[in-house]
Amino acid sequence: MSSVATTEPVSARRPAVSLRARLQDALPKIVLAPSFAITLVFVYGFILWTVYLSFTNSKTFPSYALTGPRAYQRLWRWTFESDPPSSWYTSIVNMGIFGFLYIFICLALGLLLAILLDQKIRGEGVLRPIFLYPMALSFIVTGVAWKWFLDPGLGLEQTLHQFGWTSFHFDWIKNKDFVIYTVVIAGVWQASGFIMAMSLAGLRGIDSEIMKAAQIDGASPFQLYRRIIIPLLRPVFLSAFIVLAHMAIKSYDLVVALTSGGPGGSAWLPSNFMYEYTFKRNEMAVGSASAVIMLMTISAIIVPYLYSELKEKAR
Repeated sequence: MSSVATTEPVSARRPAVSLRARLQDALPKIVLAPSFAITLVFVYGFILWTVYLSFTNSKTFPSYALTGPRAYQRLWRWTFESDPPSSWYTSIVNMGIFGFLYIFICLALGLLLAILLDQKIRGEGVLRPIFLYPMALSFIVTGVAWKWFLDPGLGLEQTLHQFGWTSFHFDWIKNKDFVIYTVVIAGVWQASGFIMAMSLAGLRGIDSEIMKAAQIDGASPFQLYRRIIIPLLRPVFLSAFIVLAHMAIKSYDLVVALTSGGPGGSAWLPSNFMYEYTFKRNEMAVGSASAVIMLMTISAIIVPYLYSELKEKAR
């Protein structure tokens, strides 16, 4: 008795993939492709173009002949060898003052507000939107509103003078030594509610059994927050720090709307310096170099954060 071996066709064993299934699989790529291409060209492409221009001698218009790191050398001299201090040096100092105070006060005030709201106080549903509302405003609106409020001729000082307190003076917005602190005030007012929301979410996510166990062991409220709750909020603080640092470094419109750059450019931040030299003083190479330095500063903050996050997820 002979047996006949039959070979089943491959097409019969494997069901054919329909055109509709292929389209369904490709649909996410098709939808994301335009935005991906736009981001690739108009974000990363222009970043590379800016880096290239920083090594040229571009003035009013781009020049594509490489001349080396002359723009960076000029910024170096303006930072360490300029007397009197240059506008770039002023921008760096202001960035240090604004960045430190802005981040520190927002974190501290946001945490304090979150702790108070976490006590299940009456009217929490009303207070939360009130604290969060400033974050919904643009920096232009915030700057204009605080400019009116701090202007000695029509704001807080003038109002108190009308009530009889004629000895009160608050002219920081017109004082070149204190104008950067008015930017800090406006920035903190806008961002502290956002940090409050992040901290409140972190507080509500802590296991209540941990706090009950600590209270049973005799921990005071201060010790409870200092040794248990605040350390557990480390991921929230780290995320908030990244957001605030990014906002501080790229701040431009708040300074312009609030102080118009301050007396003699005394309120400039690196972003204001970059815009001024690129579009008003026809020093495109210098402006590009300052933009690259800002990008490197932001990258120095964000890249370690992303690395730690990815490393933690890989464990």
